[in-house]
Amino acid sequence: MKIIHTADWHLGKRLQDFQRLQEQQTVLDEIIELVEREQADLVLVAGDLFDSFNPNPKAEDLLYSTLKKLTAGGKRPVVVIAGNHDNPYRIEAQDHFGRECGIVFAGFPKTEVHSYELSCQAKLLRSAPGFVELKLPGHEAPVRIILTPYANESRMRSYFGQTSFGDELRQQLQQHWAGLADTYMDDQGVNLLTAHLFVMKRGGEQPEESDDERSILQVGGASVVYTDMIPPQVQYTALGHLHRYQEIGGGPSPVIYSSSPLAYSFAEADQQKYVVLIDAEAGQPVTVTPLPLTSGKRLLRPRFTHVVDAVEWLQQNPDCYPEITMQTATYLTSEERRQLQQAHTSLVTIIPDVRDVEMPEQESVPTIDLTKSMNTLFTDYFKSKNKGQEPNERLQQLFKEILATESE
Repeated sequence: MKIIHTADWHLGKRLQDFQRLQEQQTVLDEIIELVEREQADLVLVAGDLFDSFNPNPKAEDLLYSTLKKLTAGGKRPVVVIAGNHDNPYRIEAQDHFGRECGIVFAGFPKTEVHSYELSCQAKLLRSAPGFVELKLPGHEAPVRIILTPYANESRMRSYFGQTSFGDELRQQLQQHWAGLADTYMDDQGVNLLTAHLFVMKRGGEQPEESDDERSILQVGGASVVYTDMIPPQVQYTALGHLHRYQEIGGGPSPVIYSSSPLAYSFAEADQQKYVVLIDAEAGQPVTVTPLPLTSGKRLLRPRFTHVVDAVEWLQQNPDCYPEITMQTATYLTSEERRQLQQAHTSLVTIIPDVRDVEMPEQESVPTIDLTKSMNTLFTDYFKSKNKGQEPNERLQQLFKEILATESE
């Protein structure tokens, strides 16, 4: 059984003043071609379909036309969950469209897909809150999928009956997953989990998160979800939310963020993007293959000390979105800015780094490394003002909540 995992399409998202819908259409067409080339049996889309709760009509048209094409005229089911950027009610409102095309939509962690016969060659065998079991064309073994779309604090409280947060809520989520796995998953089928959550290895290093992505470190107050919470029956966990491809350790089987199909902020500068191909068989470990995507403009962050060099580079690299840093002894003149802007039609930002360019490196005044994440920059600033002392966990969490609020 071949399964394609993708996530974080963010349809309708702009890069400052630049509209990227055409790039998004091109890369989704590439994903459709990859799915066809690999003759995939199932597609999982792990949330953040849109970039906002109220997407523009063109973004909606692109989503639903792409999902329909992925079904190959009803031959291939597509399972879609909501992310933190999506309106779950809007996602589930397309249920009728979905059942006519072979698409399963889930907006909430305990969505129960109503029993009906899909208008395609796949069959819906069983469903429960947060779970579906499908029979795919040409395969005797069924595929079972635990569905965990993103939910905010109030929804998590209502779903799992918690009035306090933290470890208790994590325990409830783990019990929910374990109950579904124990009831419906054995070694006679292919067992999957797809979720839009912030997941990490317990005691491990925190996965890289784009500054541009709204933080969901507080999933209903439960700081993170740990990979050791995933039931042992699950053969693969398809995640959405983090925009870089990464495999998270500590689980019973591969736990993977597929990456977004395009780079959406300069924290993702020059990142390779992927979809993931999973070869799965009942009762056996899966084989995972990241498939690189080639569509879309790269986001680049070059540095220069002379305007003439910057202009030359911009003219030689027209097919990208650059954010250039100019290290100069004085601020740029209006004429120099005009030269830079005219040299490239997609120049996003010019960052001035004003200092003596002839000063030896060891004597130069400290400068801000703009390639670092906002969290790292905050930590560095705090240490510089407090004799090297690290900010405590509570202060770091407050800063992350401020970042999330500012990005809304």
